[in-house]
Amino acid sequence: MDTRVQRPSYDRSRVTPGIVHFGVGGFHRAHQAMYLDALMNDGKALDWGIVGVGVLPQDSRIVDALTAQGGLYTLVLKHPDGRLEPRVIGSIVGMLLAPEDPEAVLERMTNPGTRIVSLTITEGSYLINQATGEFDGEHPSIQADLAENAVPATAFGFIIEALRRRREAGTPPFTVMSCDNLPGNGDVARKTLTAFARLKDPALADWMEADVAFPNGMVDRITPVTAAEDTQRLAEEFGVEDAWPVVCEPFTQWVLEDEFPQGRPPYEDAGVQLVDDVVPYELMKLRLLNSSHQALCYLGYLSGYRYAHEVCQDPLYVEFLLGYMRDEGRPTLPDVPGVDLDDYSRTLIERFANPEVRDTLARLCAESSDRIPKWLVPVIRDNLKAGGQVDRSALVVAAWARYAEGLDEAGEPIEIVDHRKDAVMAAAADQAEDPLAFLRDTTLFGDLADQEAFTKPYLAALKSLHDNGARATTEALVERLRT
Repeated sequence: MDTRVQRPSYDRSRVTPGIVHFGVGGFHRAHQAMYLDALMNDGKALDWGIVGVGVLPQDSRIVDALTAQGGLYTLVLKHPDGRLEPRVIGSIVGMLLAPEDPEAVLERMTNPGTRIVSLTITEGSYLINQATGEFDGEHPSIQADLAENAVPATAFGFIIEALRRRREAGTPPFTVMSCDNLPGNGDVARKTLTAFARLKDPALADWMEADVAFPNGMVDRITPVTAAEDTQRLAEEFGVEDAWPVVCEPFTQWVLEDEFPQGRPPYEDAGVQLVDDVVPYELMKLRLLNSSHQALCYLGYLSGYRYAHEVCQDPLYVEFLLGYMRDEGRPTLPDVPGVDLDDYSRTLIERFANPEVRDTLARLCAESSDRIPKWLVPVIRDNLKAGGQVDRSALVVAAWARYAEGLDEAGEPIEIVDHRKDAVMAAAADQAEDPLAFLRDTTLFGDLADQEAFTKPYLAALKSLHDNGARATTEALVERLRT
């Protein structure tokens, strides 16, 4: 291994588990696990090792890869100038595949040494009905877990059963730490998990509401899917053979509420911002960064681009994105302590334009049914209520509707990746007869189809996308709003 590769400076045999994590994907390994590794390199948090859990059968790949490597993997920072900065991360001390041995997962979760259970299970896995805002207790994925004496099969099932066992044993509950991109992610986790528990055991749900902590947090680091060439380049340039390395941008941020009754790692020593109120920071990130990702991905894809950096090196789309952030995203934000929003917006464009990250538009376009309602629709609603601008947001939603038709402007098929794919594509197909068909899905958009202040620019944008294409439509809008 090349001497340029940073390695754990601590004795990993001294690291003991303190955290169980559901969803050991690229983001977790580029973010939470990295912060812990940094602390361990300073001789801290050695009793906070991570045991990762794969819940789905397909998670066997990551479980097998990390198990074979003793939990070690390489995190590769990709700098805009082409420089790679690889670092071996050692904070994951075990991996479990729940379908193979659910009892082993529960034993680890009920161990008093486990004081935090963290989650990166994706936004849709919290099973919130987008129209009602309530937990969907009828969702097919959890019905087996709701049966009496069920063996858990989902993250929710494992968390509730582990808490039930801890309560019965008199063991204090672990803290549930959501690290997903959701407004009020801790509040959402509390709401949905206690609602799930109430369907099984109302007394347990009451205990959870009183005694289990669910801190809110904002997480940020662009982490694209690891490509085969990333693995190959790591081996060729640095002599590191890694079955599944992670690549990411240099930037990272974590803002976290300090609500950990059973203790926590000294996250602040690794650069985490511990605050009393995460809301301003998470709204900033969701309504500027995440919504801007949606603002660039559909229009960029329809224009022929395939990577985020290509879009953000195009002056037209840079102007469009900065205009969205300035005139639509930022007016809906509260004050964000210690943050210059002009500088933050410019930094976002620089991050998106990093050619080394090679973040695919297909990744950003995926699972839009979970993303648009949580990230962009609230911006639209706030601006409509305040009489503010919605023109750029309307174009973004129209571009999604156009993208969901499944053919690009060259007539090539688009692979739609969305858990509501059939419903989304059916609504997009109906647009020829009913231009508002896509917007009429109340589970995604509520009553936006009935609000003329939004439907007027939306219909104009959709018609122009069909008649003139994405680039000409964006040019016309930018020119109109510039004057």
